[in-house]
Amino acid sequence: MSPEPDSRTKAEQAMADLTNVLTRTTDHRVLNVQCRHAHHLAAVYDTRAGLVYQAPTGPHAHGSKDFVDTAHDGGGPGHTFTDLLEPGPLVVDEVPAWCDCGHWSLSRQDLLARTRDGGGTVHLP
Repeated sequence: MSPEPDSRTKAEQAMADLTNVLTRTTDHRVLNVQCRHAHHLAAVYDTRAGLVYQAPTGPHAHGSKDFVDTAHDGGGPGHTFTDLLEPGPLVVDEVPAWCDCGHWSLSRQDLLARTRDGGGTVHLP
């Protein structure tokens, strides 16, 4: 089952509120997730609405001075998947992420456990 629409809306509003108040959302980032090649997969932010998971779902820049890779066919960059990390009663455990290595499925429960253990950066195998 997909995330509850209400959950996604709350998470997107919480991230918009952070962006409106701060110039750097990294001040509220509690967890970074990277693949073994150090590609950015996802981040977890502490917001007024609770922990928010955010991950790009397509090609994206790899740093603040990098440009998004655009295919020759003119396909644009992907979108951002944003949702509250705490699972609701009808929400699946897996959340999507993407990097140059391909598509990933991450576990909400694992991400919550990592944030409880102090956060930081997680490198996946």
